Parts: sequence; C-alpha cells; structure tokens
Amino acid sequence: MINLYPTQIETLSLHRVGNKNKSESLFLSDEAFSLNDEISGLLKEYFFKPFREKEENYFKLANEVDVEFNEIYKLAVQIFEDPDSIHEASKKIAKYLYDQGDHPHIKSGELYVSYLHDVVLDNKKIDAIGIFKSELKQDFLQFDEKSNNLDLLIEQGININKLDKGCIIFNVEKEEGYKVLSVDSNRYDTKYWLENFLGLEPLTDDNFLTKNYLKFCQNFAKDVVLPAEDKQQEVLFMNKAVNHFAKNDEFEETNFLNEVMDNPELIPEFKHYKVEKGPKYSIEDVSNFDIANKAVSVARKKIKSVINLDTNIQIKLDFVNPESAEKFVEKGWDEERQMYYYLVYFNKENN
Repeated sequence: MINLYPTQIETLSLHRVGNKNKSESLFLSDEAFSLNDEISGLLKEYFFKPFREKEENYFKLANEVDVEFNEIYKLAVQIFEDPDSIHEASKKIAKYLYDQGDHPHIKSGELYVSYLHDVVLDNKKIDAIGIFKSELKQDFLQFDEKSNNLDLLIEQGININKLDKGCIIFNVEKEEGYKVLSVDSNRYDTKYWLENFLGLEPLTDDNFLTKNYLKFCQNFAKDVVLPAEDKQQEVLFMNKAVNHFAKNDEFEETNFLNEVMDNPELIPEFKHYKVEKGPKYSIEDVSNFDIANKAVSVARKKIKSVINLDTNIQIKLDFVNPESAEKFVEKGWDEERQMYYYLVYFNKENN
C-alpha cells in the first residue's frame, strides 16, 4: 500500500515535448526548476492525487529481450545510483518520449521529472522517480483593473485538478524492473505512454492475482453457472466467491471450490474453463496465493447482485451473507400463469 502524503518533491525538471509526427519541437530546459513551498504544495496535489484515487495496480519496467534494454529502466538505475544526475537524465527521458510521438493523435505537452523522498510503500520510506505529463489546456478567465474599469481576459492553462499522464518508479525490486504505478486520464493513446514509452508489464503480485482471479470467477459465473442454473445461482456463486476471499488470508483453490460450489458437477466445468480462459487472466497455473484485501473490497463494489426480470422488476440481493438468498428467496413455476416467480420472505419493510 502506498502513502504519498509525507512525500517531498526534492527536484523538478521541466521540458516541453511536441508531436514528432507533426514536426513540433522538443524544448529542453538547461537547468532544473527552482521550487518553493507554494509551488511544491500545488504540484504534490497535482501529481499525487490520481494515485491516491486509483486502484493500486502495480507494473514493472520490461523488455521482450531483457529489462536492461528498457530505456526508462536504464535511466532509472542511473538516477537512483546518482540522484544529482536526474536533470541530465530527464533530458534523455524527454527525448525518448519525443521519439515515441510518431502518431498524429499524440498531444504535445509539458514533461515533469522529479526525484521524490519519503514515499511510504508497504510501511517503508523509500525514494522514487516521478514522471508526469500535462497535455490538455483549458480556457480560464483573468481580470485586470484598468482605470475605472475591470477588464476581462481569456487565457489558457493547465487544470491542476487533473493530471493527464504520470508514473512513479519506486526504488524497490530493481532486478525485476522496479515497482511502478502509472495513470493515464486520456484513453486515445494508452499504448504511447504505457507500452511505447515506459514499456510496462503488469506485476503479478498478490493484488494482481486476487483481482484477476475474481474477474475470472465473474466470467465463469456468467458463461457457465448462469446457463446451467439461473441468475440467482450466478449471483449466489459470486457472492460466495467474494466472501471466501474476504474472510481468508490465503487462497487455496480446492478449498475455494468445495466451499463456494453448490453443484459439484460444476467443479470439472470450472477446471476446464480455467484451462481455456485462464491465460487471459494470467491465472492458468495459479492455485495458491496470498489474498490482497484491498482488491477484494474493490471487486465487491463492482459486482452487481441484481436479478433483472422481463416484467420490468429488479430484485437486488444486497447482503454480505450469501446464505440469506437461499433462506429468504425461492424460485418457482406457476402452472396457471405459465410463468416463473420469486417468493421473498421478510419480517418488515425498511425505510
């Protein structure tokens, strides 16, 4: 888990990176920017806010041959070994980013490269490198007093409430390609930032495995449980799956299946589905891992426990204990109406 509140921006280098495809220029600052407390405070909020709001999906710097061929990795190693070299290294980072801008959709913008102190990662203070880019400009109003009149000017600038692109490279797990977080608010050019520039691959840590295994279960529920059983059983399976993850610290697949699978005949179906679809979620060979509680909480919020009926009625199964649906909701068939029905038991209506 990351805590950026105590983090200090030690140095800041500013450059402007144009679109190479459009023959726009690359502007490199000769010297690092001189920070003061007011600007540092604003930049901390601008740079770090997206990382506090976003789910912590970690990456690593990579290359199809070896991580040492990743340009950003090489420069990160240099910076961590000699923090005083960061400004000269930032020029190389800006030049490398400029070289990736060979598509007309890539927007020009300002590049910020900073050395960060006191980043708290997993309760340990470490150093990190921040690489951020602002792209989209917004109009804003400026006012000027002239004699007896108030003049109105329209200017353009950066909205410091929305960072366009950014990554933080943590000085841990160097041999594996460092631990990295990345954000990208603009969906039109994700390959440019994540792949072409940074060369990131997902880090298969506990958070990654927890999140992907639950996504896999959600698709199994939709593709297998729903056709074989019904919507109620699909919802029940996912609630049991999430609750199993929530109450355990470690995941073991056999125990999981025995606990959450009401119909034993679906266990072979689950294993077959995992062989077929597991590679998509990078869990084909995974049957044991430590459960990441934060990933479980995020998954619980995203899973919809709703049964939509063709009579324009919704039944929302909003409960922590999935056994409630089996005890208090019954499904049946009405011969006279030739329709299915749900029978719901309750003591009183809550306002």
